[in-house]
Amino acid sequence: MSFRYGLRTFALELLMIAVAVAFLFPVYALVTLSLKDQRQVAESPLGLPSSPTFDNFAGAWERASFGDALLNSTVITVVSVVVLIGIGSFAAYFIARCQTRLGYGLYVLFLLGIVLPFQLGMIPLFSMVDDAGLLGTYQGMIVFYTGIQLPFTIFLYTGFIRALPNDYADAALIDGASHFRAFRQVVFPLLRPVTGTVLILNAVFVWNDFLTPLLYLGGSEKETIPVRVFSFVGQYVSDYGLVFAGLVLAALPILAIFLVLQKYVIKGFSSGLKG
Repeated sequence: MSFRYGLRTFALELLMIAVAVAFLFPVYALVTLSLKDQRQVAESPLGLPSSPTFDNFAGAWERASFGDALLNSTVITVVSVVVLIGIGSFAAYFIARCQTRLGYGLYVLFLLGIVLPFQLGMIPLFSMVDDAGLLGTYQGMIVFYTGIQLPFTIFLYTGFIRALPNDYADAALIDGASHFRAFRQVVFPLLRPVTGTVLILNAVFVWNDFLTPLLYLGGSEKETIPVRVFSFVGQYVSDYGLVFAGLVLAALPILAIFLVLQKYVIKGFSSGLKG
């Protein structure tokens, strides 16, 4: 079969190049501005740095207390994702195996949790967290993120489990294992692709979230990286080199995790859509 390079192919290539440039330009601007001093930023904000400097990264780390913020973001993100994987996977196993109206009703209920924006209940949620004495704590943020992201997590796991054959779990149940043991020893190891997807998508959401930590942690010692970047911008708005260096530092950890787990994202997500 011969391939003919025509006008349509040329137009598609131009379109793909334009899309690639649109996606890469913010990254280019972010990195180049982080490597410039104030003079270079003023003279040529979008040009390549004539004499790159890494002083901005050291200044951003010290002045914005990035060490403490990095620890706070790491604790909240890791614990939230672990809880989501544990609760979401087992709940999805029950929903996928329960072929009754109860299972279907629970699945629809969690789907509604995806559709309805959490901003509708922001004020009541804030009041509940305040009444529970969890403002400015890790626990309050972990409970919040678990509740917000649990419907999406269950949606992905349920679709993937329904696509799996039931023979392995049924064999374990026939041998006398409980549903929890069958899930833990047989089913959960088979969920590695979708678990990678759940991990990276939830980690990106929790790590990059700005509004919720600003409301629940603002002014406390538990502020996360996005909140520290915001306060840093407000204080040093004239030095854009420091501002963009802080943004690069904030993006590096989650970018590294995404590069490691990227092969699971599309595979797990597409499998989840089968349900």
